[in-house]
Amino acid sequence: MNSGADKGRITGLPPLALYVHLPWCVRKCPYCDFNSHAAPDEIPAKEYSAALLADLETELPDVWGRPVSSIFFGGGTPSLFNAAWFADLLRQLRSRLRLVPDVEITLEANPGTTEYDSFSAYRDAGINRVSLGVQSFNDSLLERIGRIHGRAEIDRAIDSIHRSGLGNFNIDLMYALPDQTVPEAVSDIRQAIASGPNHISHYQLTLEPNTAFNASPPDLPDADTAWKMQDRCWQQMRDAGFRQYEISAWAKEGHRCRHNMNYWQYGDFLGIGAGAHSKVTLPSEDFVRRRVRHRHPKTYMQARQSGKFLVEDRFINKEERVFEFFLNQLRLYDGVRKEQLTERTGVAWNDVSDRVQTAVNRGLLSDAGTVLKPTGLGWRFSNETQAIFLPAET
Repeated sequence: MNSGADKGRITGLPPLALYVHLPWCVRKCPYCDFNSHAAPDEIPAKEYSAALLADLETELPDVWGRPVSSIFFGGGTPSLFNAAWFADLLRQLRSRLRLVPDVEITLEANPGTTEYDSFSAYRDAGINRVSLGVQSFNDSLLERIGRIHGRAEIDRAIDSIHRSGLGNFNIDLMYALPDQTVPEAVSDIRQAIASGPNHISHYQLTLEPNTAFNASPPDLPDADTAWKMQDRCWQQMRDAGFRQYEISAWAKEGHRCRHNMNYWQYGDFLGIGAGAHSKVTLPSEDFVRRRVRHRHPKTYMQARQSGKFLVEDRFINKEERVFEFFLNQLRLYDGVRKEQLTERTGVAWNDVSDRVQTAVNRGLLSDAGTVLKPTGLGWRFSNETQAIFLPAET
């Protein structure tokens, strides 16, 4: 460790990304705990983009001149907005931010909403990566989880992606769905692979607070069945040339999601839009700043008049930074990069070494010198590993 690291002070700036939250959906899914709202008959697209740009202006003093490596349009259902809207917004963003020449620009899309524009139009607008919310290829399972699309819409959306020439696309898939069997989960992953993505996000359905499913739980597969689904699906992806790089993320060579990697490596990000979060490092002050916006779209858009978009604006203390750092990096298959701890949190390695040793002694982590890697046990019981790094007062 160098002297700067030993003193425990932030020593550099991590990469910077931009997240843009578009909060409307056709209908809220019963398992969804994201900040999403049923779309009105006509989305106030012009008013919302004006609010987004005014919101961004409040963040610029802390990040002026820093390169932005990725932009992610998430939701909600961003594909409810047409391609012309994205083209105009991206022009505005380029005039305010220093985007790297090969900036990754991702659009989340749902198969049931892609009739709003073709993927060729989105590509021409500046989108170069798509994340398609398939969730399942089985019509019966889709109905059970409240999705508005079916297999026919999925096929049309995937065909549109291929015809557009967008070679970089992800399929979101869930398993352990209500009454799902192991063969059904394996069939879903095989169909996902056959559809030709270079990235698959593979999530287990969980019952989150404040969701319809949590209030009225469906019959979900038990833990042993869910584990069998995961194990067999993971083997299918390995056999097809996908490599796991995060708990739920699999990619072919060269196609890891740059935006999500930035989150998981405790990078900086600007978040604009209703309910969006920002995390920005200020090395000269040895601070990490977090901001949170108004959640409801109407309140958020009204804030443009006063410029008061925030419901939270605070500096994260060092114990919180440690927890956030490990919470994110322990999700990565490649493990925790030790040199990034002080760089990105301002905490000396010696200040966490006892907790690291506890995790090693429990067989949850292995220490490879410059990197800490989850063991098989630690990978399966990631929550237990992360809990070791909770702030002392928690």
